[in-house]
Amino acid sequence: MSQRFEIVGGQPIGGVIRPSGNKNAALPLIAATLLTDDEVVLRNVPEIRDVEALIRIISELGVQVDLRGEGVVAFTAKGVADAEPDPEVCRRIRASILLAGPLVARRGHVALPPPGGDVIGRRRLDTHVLALEALGAHVDASPKQFSFRSPGRLQAAEVFLDEASVTATENAVMAAALAAGTTVIMNAASEPHIQDLCRLINAMGGKISGVGTNRLEIEGVERLHGADYTLGPDYIEVGSFITLAAVTGGELRLVGARPEEHRSTQIAFAKLGIQFHGDDTGQDIIVPGGQELHVSEDLGGAVPKIEDSPWPGFPADLTSIAVVAATQSRGTVLIFEKMFESRLFFTDRLAAMGAKLILCDPHRVVVSGKSELVAQELVSPDIRAGMALVIAAMCAQGRSVIHNIQQIDRGYERIDQRLAMLGAQIERVDE
Repeated sequence: MSQRFEIVGGQPIGGVIRPSGNKNAALPLIAATLLTDDEVVLRNVPEIRDVEALIRIISELGVQVDLRGEGVVAFTAKGVADAEPDPEVCRRIRASILLAGPLVARRGHVALPPPGGDVIGRRRLDTHVLALEALGAHVDASPKQFSFRSPGRLQAAEVFLDEASVTATENAVMAAALAAGTTVIMNAASEPHIQDLCRLINAMGGKISGVGTNRLEIEGVERLHGADYTLGPDYIEVGSFITLAAVTGGELRLVGARPEEHRSTQIAFAKLGIQFHGDDTGQDIIVPGGQELHVSEDLGGAVPKIEDSPWPGFPADLTSIAVVAATQSRGTVLIFEKMFESRLFFTDRLAAMGAKLILCDPHRVVVSGKSELVAQELVSPDIRAGMALVIAAMCAQGRSVIHNIQQIDRGYERIDQRLAMLGAQIERVDE
């Protein structure tokens, strides 16, 4: 059954909240449980639709999944069947491509449809194919299916990724963990969720060095064993909550949010006048209340620019959130989304709410604030734009309605309930 959010704006959002586990870590870590016969326990797993879909896929492959309380899931992949993953479920989520590396390494074959996920522009799979081919896999690609096969154990190689793709790095790491010899991956992505994946594999008996850098060295082992691992907080959710508190004027404490992972976000948000800081323990993030947001001009009074880049740069998944924040900050700013050519198309919804902005091209939008937003009936196009529209609705005067919220549920755990605890007037309604 489809649902919608009904949101009454104009209320400050504040209090104390603990971020959910990193969605972008949960998915590759679940895929990595296919690398061993032994039980792997993952903690702080977010209860979101993408996680549910991936668990369903691997369950149908024979993986035993045991839910052990809030956020705790145990996986035992002792009896992985030769059947292929359900193509219909795979088409729903981008993360289905993460099954390629572990299943080729574990059983020598897998066939997958082109993955689904957010419609934010072309999301190429070439880097995945080139990396797995370098390790000895044979790949047959067609518009309807990607077939990966290995005639025997994968072989270590020196792999230079043609782009610092997050999911391609994760696939290559999982495949190399069981390959014969020592693999070196250069131009590797290094986001916190890749670091979580490497640390989980090391906890399983893997031998990965260079974690957190763009050069990973992976000494393949013949067998991995079980492990118990806790996912880190979702830094995109943290950035979303920081923005929500700042634009509504509330004071917020984010418990266990890892301030050190938000240095680039702190620089970018400061251009919009958004201030936040770590607490004395270095674990929590505090957003002061009552902030008056003003754009900070570049030297000489030039219009500042916020642009995304690979880690540790400003995360692409926060650009939609930054656009909404810019509508609530006095001044003019250019936001440059380099990675995906369709992510900024949602700005037409913000214009309908009264935002003063110009979409220059698919990658750049100029925003002049502060805009007094008014409630509208909206449709969520993807996870991050959906959350951006929720934030916009929190700022707007009147009652907004957001449809297609299953997109938001794919990446944000029980977001309506959690926001309500912080003072939001938000209601989930069956269509």
